[in-house]
Amino acid sequence: MSTSHSNVSFGRIWKKKSKDENVEETPEVRYHGDQKLGAEHLSDTSTDPAANDPSRRIRHEAPPLVRDLAPEERARLERALVKKIDLRLLPMLIIMYLMNYLDRNNIAAARLAGLEEELELTGTQYLTCVSILFVGYILMQIPSNLFLNKIGKPALYLPACMVVWGVISAATAAAQSFGGLVAIRFFLGFVEAAYFPGCLFFLSSWYTRKELGFRTAILYSGSLMSGAFSGLITAGITGNLDGDRGLRAWRWLFIIEGVITIFIAFIAVFVLPNFPRTTTWLTENERQLAVWRLEEDIGEDDWTGTHNQTFWHGMKLAFADLKMWVLMVLLFCFVASGTVTNLFPTIVQTLGYSNIISLLLTVPPYVLGVITTFCNSWHADRTGERYFHITLPLYFAVIAFIIAAATTKTAPRYLAMMLMIPGVYTGYVVALAWISNTLPRPPAKRAAALAAINAVSNSSSIYASYMYPESAGPRYIVAMSVNCVTAFIAICAATVLRFILVHLNKKLDRGEVVEGAVAVGEAIPGEAAKKGF
Repeated sequence: MSTSHSNVSFGRIWKKKSKDENVEETPEVRYHGDQKLGAEHLSDTSTDPAANDPSRRIRHEAPPLVRDLAPEERARLERALVKKIDLRLLPMLIIMYLMNYLDRNNIAAARLAGLEEELELTGTQYLTCVSILFVGYILMQIPSNLFLNKIGKPALYLPACMVVWGVISAATAAAQSFGGLVAIRFFLGFVEAAYFPGCLFFLSSWYTRKELGFRTAILYSGSLMSGAFSGLITAGITGNLDGDRGLRAWRWLFIIEGVITIFIAFIAVFVLPNFPRTTTWLTENERQLAVWRLEEDIGEDDWTGTHNQTFWHGMKLAFADLKMWVLMVLLFCFVASGTVTNLFPTIVQTLGYSNIISLLLTVPPYVLGVITTFCNSWHADRTGERYFHITLPLYFAVIAFIIAAATTKTAPRYLAMMLMIPGVYTGYVVALAWISNTLPRPPAKRAAALAAINAVSNSSSIYASYMYPESAGPRYIVAMSVNCVTAFIAICAATVLRFILVHLNKKLDRGEVVEGAVAVGEAIPGEAAKKGF
């Protein structure tokens, strides 16, 4: 151990003793909150064997501007801060995600606006165009999130990616063949991959664990609203612009939505902040409080600088954690069940109505999904409970898939369609927040886990499109059966994760060290559930 100078590293603050004391350097232990010595463990980033010694762990002190606040004043200022963050982040992130999802999935609506007919797509060619996007989407997610974590500039990175995918989306209107459409769709997925996992990581860098679920739901409402808007927009374009200036309606659809995407991206550059420590629109008091409340929540400073964010270390930590693999199965099955939305207009069209009426009938299920998602996520954050808020909606999804496969009658089939989207996505957004709740630190690990889970989960969209050929309608027995099974597996995976977390929280309650946890509960029954996992 070096004694030549003060050595500061995360987890231990070394204090040099005077020569007269004739002793080695010893760690200065700082207390964190109201927890006892030994009640906290170090981050996964620690490599010092002494890190596992409860008697030698650090407690970070609140910065002076926060430490001197009375509890009532702290609570008031924190409420005002969260409101300010909400107003700055959420509206723009929602609009950006709405366009992200719209540009990705508008090919489903374009099918009813003449795309398949004009490009003379045959057999499974259209389904290949749907699926190929997710190949690029999967390949880019992990590198993108780790790069975002490294540079610490989401206010520039996310809008820049949005400009590129807006250009590619608009260029879809120039496709003249199957090969051209496939190439465009691949690169669109490649660029769009940066946004959603980047947003999840971005939100987890601003909000505490108890706030994250509802904000994730607010973000994901953008995708659900895009499903509703897509039907309305395509119906309007099909009815009014089909053939205008010699262009079919589907080409106008890509041009209009691509141009809107680019315009919004330029506005986002001036609206979005970076991370709490590097943002400029907070006062010094607000910045210290924003940083400290996250450190208080997850046990360490969340983002301190680019030099602390390594690509491979974050990946290794994530892949070595069993919880990440269980979450990966859970989210994979969620997305696999939700792939029904990739071709939802086609499924609704099997009810036998005209193209425009079919597009309009896609709107109510998404509106219901937005409502149930908000209510469920709000209640999950309010109660701090995750498991039942994830699994209960899935039972409705299972019922919906069974009804859809079992009957050809219009009323029960549309009822099933009304239940499919809320049944899957109501619990899905809570499961997304569960990732950051379960793998909170260090930030490089969280970024890698979010990207890896989202990438693998979306791989189901590569094969899922082939389960919906028009010849399989109206019941789509194979697709609905697979969706039913994956929804049930998601329930099983959530149950396994619940048992794992209960076991780890019991260890924390006993004062034992658990890698990756936030804090133990000082052997107080139930406390680990608040400060552990």
